[in-house]
Amino acid sequence: MSTRSSRFLVSLLALVLGAAPGLADAKPRIDKAADLPRFTYRIDGKAEDVVRDPAKFAPFAAAVQRDVESVLAGYEIDDHATLRQLEGELALIDYLQGRRDDALARLARIKALQDKPAEKLMSGLVMRTLIEADAKTGSAASPAGRGEVGRLLDAALARLPYDVVQNEVKELKASFEVASEALTLGYITSVVQPTIDQSGGMLSSDLAPALIGARYRLAAILPIKDVGAKSLERYLAAHHVEKPDIWAARDVSLPPGKAYHPVNVAIWDSGVDLALFPGRVVDDRSGKPAVIAFDRYSEPAKGDLQPIPADLLSRIPQLKARLKGFSDLQSNIDSPEATEVKQYLSTLKPDEYKSAVESLGLAGNWMHGTHVAGIATAGNPYARIVVGRIEFDWHLLPDPCPSRELAERDAKNAMAYVDFFKRHHVRVVNMSWGGSVKGVEEALEMCHIGKDPAERKKIARDLFDIQKSALTRAFESAPGILFVAAAGNSNQNASFAEDIPADIALPNLVTVGAVDQAGDEASFTSYGPTVVVDANGYQVESVIPGGEKLAESGTSMASPQVANLAAKMLAVDPELTPREIIAVIRDTADTTPDGRRNLINPKKALAKVAPTTVRAE
Repeated sequence: MSTRSSRFLVSLLALVLGAAPGLADAKPRIDKAADLPRFTYRIDGKAEDVVRDPAKFAPFAAAVQRDVESVLAGYEIDDHATLRQLEGELALIDYLQGRRDDALARLARIKALQDKPAEKLMSGLVMRTLIEADAKTGSAASPAGRGEVGRLLDAALARLPYDVVQNEVKELKASFEVASEALTLGYITSVVQPTIDQSGGMLSSDLAPALIGARYRLAAILPIKDVGAKSLERYLAAHHVEKPDIWAARDVSLPPGKAYHPVNVAIWDSGVDLALFPGRVVDDRSGKPAVIAFDRYSEPAKGDLQPIPADLLSRIPQLKARLKGFSDLQSNIDSPEATEVKQYLSTLKPDEYKSAVESLGLAGNWMHGTHVAGIATAGNPYARIVVGRIEFDWHLLPDPCPSRELAERDAKNAMAYVDFFKRHHVRVVNMSWGGSVKGVEEALEMCHIGKDPAERKKIARDLFDIQKSALTRAFESAPGILFVAAAGNSNQNASFAEDIPADIALPNLVTVGAVDQAGDEASFTSYGPTVVVDANGYQVESVIPGGEKLAESGTSMASPQVANLAAKMLAVDPELTPREIIAVIRDTADTTPDGRRNLINPKKALAKVAPTTVRAE
């Protein structure tokens, strides 16, 4: 039952039974993602069998559908991302169980819940095509059905405005090109199955959507992946006009050799290859680079970069090439690296999935901080780098698992990082990372900690609050430092999701959303009341360890754009406070007609701070 119809029923019953008008408002309200109800499902046998076998999938899907519908009917939820997720689960189930009309109705509701223009236009595109092809040929997976999929998809794409949807079409094409059975089942066998085994055959509603999504990809997407990719390729080939780049005209570089002031900028991230920034690094009292580091167990560590395991050292060039290949696929660039990545993933064997994903994850983490540092210091010869190195876990199953001991070490380390920044006179800190209470809860399940969802929810809240409180206290202890946070890449309200640090509201913290080169909202960017400005976070080129260039997308790339601007403002006026910097950046940002984005304008911001001392590049 939809939320709207259930409200009508409650109101009608109130009138018939003579109940008080307030009965219509009796549904509990969900204000945070962590407050959503949790459910558990028994999985007898292998999760892969549930995904492969329609007979085993049906009762599982029916149980999930029952519970999701109970949430939609029984709770007041205003968060569009949550409603899209819940309706999306039901749409997949409806389609897989042959209820095509129900699936179409859900797709219409999901489309109405889309907030971003491109997402609204693209919403449900593939499933509607599959439903039409099924209706006309009996099966979209049949030879006739595959031909119909191509024809229908061509027609649907032709109606879409290229200037609005080009990024999303490129991303969809890339997802078709790398789709494979190994990738579809790899997460199920490497993460979901071990979780089920440890829990005695139980799976929570947090992980249940993974089975539904895998079933949909296996049964519906893989049979038409080549047809879909070709159709998307034809659409892109027919349009050669790229979006305009609004950022070049807004960019400002500070000229060297002027009487500006050095500004210490902390890259609180996965580490920085400091050899790439000669003369731009802050030294400690011993004359060594100012680096504070903790490993993934929150124990003190050394070095400006995370160590790479010996067995992966020889593969670093290959991993770099594959990350470039992913980037090129996203940009629809037909490069040798993109070709190799498609070939590699399409022929990946199921037992190779875990190693492949973890090694790429480790390489991505290893490069991340250097890429961010390049963005944060570009065009500013007065920026000086201080490193706060975190070792992000790259394993599919958490290592280490969440614990109170680990949370308390993290809390202690948060203050250690900020104290280090204060000792080294840091003025701006970039934080392109985050976590949420739901993330902690899911990690607890994967680690088989807590006897049921209710206990895991309680433990997760306790551990999360320790970390959030510690971060907040650490930021508050440094009122003279501007902290810049990435909004997150989950396309949801960062405050509803309780992402930290993005959800923390302080006068010396600013959270940044991501847009593309034309200023259009990135499909992945999170948003919400704490996200006050937006910056380019789509295919931003910067350096990686070793000196190569790589284009990356994410709010991780948008946040250092604001850190960059703040550091330039401080270089020309070191008396600015964090509150004043944020005010200038907000006041000079350009609000888009829809009111959803506030695009930073470095030229305007610097002109307001020092109108005669900067030049545009």
